[in-house]
Amino acid sequence: MERLPLVRGTLDILVLRALHWGPMHGFEITTWLEDRSAGKLGVEDGALYHALVRLEERGLIDAEWGETENGRRARYYKLTAGGRVYLRTETAKWIEYASAVTGILTSPRSA
Repeated sequence: MERLPLVRGTLDILVLRALHWGPMHGFEITTWLEDRSAGKLGVEDGALYHALVRLEERGLIDAEWGETENGRRARYYKLTAGGRVYLRTETAKWIEYASAVTGILTSPRSA
């Protein structure tokens, strides 16, 4: 199956959505996104790393070191209160945008 490229600007909100369910390290975030997209969306490690740094700098997520189930050290990320508000706002905007584009793409030809 060919993976679809992420639309520019969507990775941040997708990462926030993953973290909505609880703290995760990078590999867990990637796995969560790939599972929820039935493998259609691939997340490159470099892109994820940059998104996590960007979100942390903006105060939308916090990070702390922890230990994975395998006993490895990893940074765990979690949503901040500001991240939750941002996620709600951006989700509403994205749904409205996707609905408008879908309406255009699926509308019958007018006379």
